[in-house]
Amino acid sequence: MDLPPQVIELGDLTLRRFDREADLPELFQVIAESLDHLRPWMPWVADHSLTRTADFLARRQEAWEGGREFTYAIALDSAIVGACQLFRREDSPDNGREIGYWLHPAVTGRGVATRAARALVDQAFQSPDVDYVEVVHDPANLASGAVPARLGFTEFSDGPTGRPAPGDTGKAQVWRLARPRADGTAS
Repeated sequence: MDLPPQVIELGDLTLRRFDREADLPELFQVIAESLDHLRPWMPWVADHSLTRTADFLARRQEAWEGGREFTYAIALDSAIVGACQLFRREDSPDNGREIGYWLHPAVTGRGVATRAARALVDQAFQSPDVDYVEVVHDPANLASGAVPARLGFTEFSDGPTGRPAPGDTGKAQVWRLARPRADGTAS
């Protein structure tokens, strides 16, 4: 897959590649303010610390440069309000990609995650070697499931999750959107 742009402008919403040093204080604060909101679904928040956030940003830098995953700050009117990611799962033998997203609770319910996810889908399909995009979430996380439903994904499969978070059911719901054909239908 070709490298996507480092900045994606969507009006008042911007997806931009994280800056390892400049974004550390703001990202740390946004996560800290979102802990109660994220804790049921994101196992990594249990270990939230400044060191872990710095490590996260360093790993994102390496993964981007290696072409493995592309993590963006979601910025609304220039303030970081969450993160989103486009990546290929290590265990995926084919031409699929996955997207993920999380938001500060103050901006949920405003279409921000849907707009960010749509932009990542568009970026994924810019690459001729990507045949489909998936979103994976716990079935109990209705807000995460609403995003792929709004974007035309279909429920593809479900199964056990690898590392459950406190609110998880232990299952993973997989949504899939196939690359549109030239005639506009899904492939």
